Amino acid sequence: MSLGNSPEDERPFPDESQEARIPVGRALQQARIAAGLTVDDVSSATRVRLAIVHAIEADDFAPCGGAVYARGHIRTLARAVHLDPEPLVAQYDAEHGGRPAPTPAAPLFEAERIRPERRGPNWTAAMVAAIVVVIGFVGFTAVKGGDGGSDSKSVAEGATPATGKAASPTPTRDKPADPTPEPTDSAIAAAPQDKVTVQVSAPDGRSWISAKDHNGRMLFDGLLDKGQSKTFQDSSKINLILGDAGAIQLYVNGKKIEDNFRPGAVERLTYTKGDPVAG
Repeated sequence: MSLGNSPEDERPFPDESQEARIPVGRALQQARIAAGLTVDDVSSATRVRLAIVHAIEADDFAPCGGAVYARGHIRTLARAVHLDPEPLVAQYDAEHGGRPAPTPAAPLFEAERIRPERRGPNWTAAMVAAIVVVIGFVGFTAVKGGDGGSDSKSVAEGATPATGKAASPTPTRDKPADPTPEPTDSAIAAAPQDKVTVQVSAPDGRSWISAKDHNGRMLFDGLLDKGQSKTFQDSSKINLILGDAGAIQLYVNGKKIEDNFRPGAVERLTYTKGDPVAG
């Protein structure tokens, strides 16, 4: 009868945390789908090529060109789909060998101290310094002598008693500043009637936006930080994609759009000439 543990009892327990962990690419893909974004939307917003976005979502980081670029792409894609990038970067490092250790620089400085370089006196610098000192002394003496003469002249003139009433200085009148014009309601209110004008602003948050004209030409594609605004104009139509419509305020042809967009919602909008109508 054996009193020890059976071989089955000595088997290692499975690491449930490793089994439950979602791969980095899969986590980015799920967050993108939950945000209602396509791969084209994310690629346009982050300037990361479509092939690299597809490869990263498949957990293939070889097209990134190295670990440094892979970490940068992970951070960029995570921010575009509203994820915290640091846990994903840490997971990538744990799964791919971690960051390389920095090269210590202390031995290089020690070598410099062991072999000091002997230098002779710099006679050229000494001569230049001496010339500068002489010139400065001569200039100071000349200025000091001129100041003494002017002081004597001032004293002599001051000794003459003043006769009559001293003339009061003539007051100088400052030119009145030009009146500041009253601010108008909005510069966009003066938009021409034969064009469509759209103003996009982010007063309370930030959002990435994409704007195209009626020919599909890209007018803007990037992040709009808090307090910033962009104005787009076209002869017939403006197409918009708002990554976080709840943070955006719209003015179309001088009129404010009163739609109550939900925070974090992705909206695709089209505006034309005349009254603002969402396409």
